[in-house]
Amino acid sequence: MRMCSIASGSSGNCIYVGSDATHILVDVGISGKRTKEGLEKLGIKPEELDGIFITHEHADHINGLGVIARKYHIPIYGTKGTLDAIRCSSMAGKIEECLFHELETDNKVTVKDLTVNPMKISHDAAEPVAYRISHGKQKLGIVTDLGCYNDYTVECLRGMNALLIEANHDANMLQVGPYPYYLKRRIAGDRGHLSNELSGQLLCRLLNDGMQTVVLGHLSKENNLPELAYETVRVEIAMADNQYKANDFPIRIASRSEVSEIVEIA
Repeated sequence: MRMCSIASGSSGNCIYVGSDATHILVDVGISGKRTKEGLEKLGIKPEELDGIFITHEHADHINGLGVIARKYHIPIYGTKGTLDAIRCSSMAGKIEECLFHELETDNKVTVKDLTVNPMKISHDAAEPVAYRISHGKQKLGIVTDLGCYNDYTVECLRGMNALLIEANHDANMLQVGPYPYYLKRRIAGDRGHLSNELSGQLLCRLLNDGMQTVVLGHLSKENNLPELAYETVRVEIAMADNQYKANDFPIRIASRSEVSEIVEIA
């Protein structure tokens, strides 16, 4: 199984996950053109996609959904709340009802040889989820737009071999930055986004002997820096009371505008 970030950030998110037989996307928050170009860099044609899994209905996660789904007739998976919000969205446009497939949190769905399991997250959207995806014994998690986490979050993500986890903002940069107060409060709130520090603290609870790669994603353009996210997460791991160190596995940063390095899960 492999994972690749085609785009990740507050301006648009699109993550590819696949095996030799199956190709899916998690979110299409960039234009249809950019999505197609990103897939082609991976050697995949859009018409080869077996499904699109949507985390929630915000623009940076569905911007190109309507174009891709309509043009290539790709099934769309999401919770009832998310799909209802997409149906009402002018951004997505009119999508054939037959393309929608409703998910329930913690109920698995199989797409060929991939198993996708949605989990509840805390974010200011209709019915948002993160996804755990498995191929045989290989397991990865894609967890962004997470205002806070709890024991349920940790339990859902135990034993992952790879994680794409949100490190949205540096708390100090957000505090002194140009955003209006209400937006700062939203981002830092329990239904907003994980800071670098909280991302590192969550990661410390998820580290295991089978962890192969960590990708930090959904970085804010205005309130974060890639090197700051990287170093902050490493510091949290170094300070944690556990047996793992930051050098025990690669930590990568998902690019906002470029196709990132492919993560291969052995």
